Amino acid sequence: MSELNRREFVERAAAASIAAGALAVGSAAIADQNSGKPLPKLSESAKLGKSGIKTSLLGIGTGSVGWNHQSNQTRLGQAKFNELMQHAYDSGIRFFDLADQYGSMPYFKEPLKKLPRERIVIQSKSNNRTPEGIKADLERFRKELDTDYIDTLLVHCVTEPDWNVRYRGVMDALEEARQKGIIRAHGVSCHTLESLEAAANEPWVQVDLARYNPWGRYMDGKKGEPESKTPDFVRPLLQKMRSEGKGVIGMKILAQGDIAKETERIAKMRESLRHALSTGAVDMMVIGFESPQQITEVMTETRVALAEVNRYRV
Repeated sequence: MSELNRREFVERAAAASIAAGALAVGSAAIADQNSGKPLPKLSESAKLGKSGIKTSLLGIGTGSVGWNHQSNQTRLGQAKFNELMQHAYDSGIRFFDLADQYGSMPYFKEPLKKLPRERIVIQSKSNNRTPEGIKADLERFRKELDTDYIDTLLVHCVTEPDWNVRYRGVMDALEEARQKGIIRAHGVSCHTLESLEAAANEPWVQVDLARYNPWGRYMDGKKGEPESKTPDFVRPLLQKMRSEGKGVIGMKILAQGDIAKETERIAKMRESLRHALSTGAVDMMVIGFESPQQITEVMTETRVALAEVNRYRV
């Protein structure tokens, strides 16, 4: 057995021991040692603020290296994409993160036919910056998915510190869509610290998709400050959002997949999951799984992280 394989074997044996000692109801619930009560199942343990949306603690992203209407998930081809989405659902994942930029909505149409629509949450994102454009996108997105509604719709990749002023028309159009039942909640995905600050102070935001991990990798940092300090700037903004009833979804939890390539990947994975679960900054996490094996591994490590944290803030 190689040194790497031996190390992973020992880590997994320890993980299994921790998880086994914490399981309270079946294999999907973990006991809170402080109260003696089982924590919610991973499939039904996250509430997105005051939006009324309840979903799984983990969601599957479909935008790994996503650009020009394609991603690593769509590059798998339709058959393997279907298998990946079905495995996600069978594993307890109920949140599916899509986007026009990823080209994943036409791909998701087929696996969606086999999933109970009322039990899953579909999130999509538009790069359109005009009211007319966002309305047209909503119509097209629903046709591509063959669904009557989209649960959460985000304005994708906002960077401007005054995005909530210059795109007010888009925001109004999405609020109108929410009132008509076309979407259930609206929000943004932020890609600068300044835009994230605006989102934290904007009442219109119901859901925010933000980059979050313990190391500051691929996160929205402050100019002139080291990457390692980035979580210190981002964390209070996300905590503020949650305290005001906004739903916060963490992404880049595993540093855009970099963790999977590192020698101490299990330890690093667990470190990041513990960080996300214990800091009160996110309601749930989206991870860009690219294989059924990755889903199984991260679900296992999430249960271990929950057992180690011994609490989950809903």
